[in-house]
Amino acid sequence: MKRTIAIAFTALAGLAACSDTGGLNRSAGGLFAPGISDEEASVDELLVGHRLMAAGQFELALDAYTRAAATQGLNVDTLSAIGSANLRLGRLGQAERWMRRAVDEDPTFAPALNNLGVILMEQGEIAEAAQIFRRAFATDNGNSDEIRENLRLALARLENSRYELEQENVEFQLVQAGTPEFEALTAP
Repeated sequence: MKRTIAIAFTALAGLAACSDTGGLNRSAGGLFAPGISDEEASVDELLVGHRLMAAGQFELALDAYTRAAATQGLNVDTLSAIGSANLRLGRLGQAERWMRRAVDEDPTFAPALNNLGVILMEQGEIAEAAQIFRRAFATDNGNSDEIRENLRLALARLENSRYELEQENVEFQLVQAGTPEFEALTAP
């Protein structure tokens, strides 16, 4: 008996929700569920990722870059950002694949060239890294101190295979957008 009453009550509640005088319809004074917003997302996931990278949150940055790629597509900005996050996570093979795709997409994008050079240095590919740093330096017209320093260190290591960067505590620098501030990476 209680079960029959519960079923009847549920059915009546369902009918009331569908009626013109109340429930989930859009009639005046009635309750309704809001629809999906037609506005575009106001969050720039690429910028979010850059800020997370600056904060040392590389896994979260990779997630943000992946969301940026889902909305913007796989362009030079998203490809190089995903590659940089993978580099910071120590995933050198993945970082190299993403960065090479970015360089293939835009061979004149100096930050991607520089960051590919950093990856190659980490893998011990000094000759190729020096060549990539040269391309980055030429593409950037020598304006980036980080690229210039990376090229200098790569050439010094190439000239003298016994050159000890470890004794100098030298670390190759990733390049974001040409300024110390983290900005959205954009291709020219």
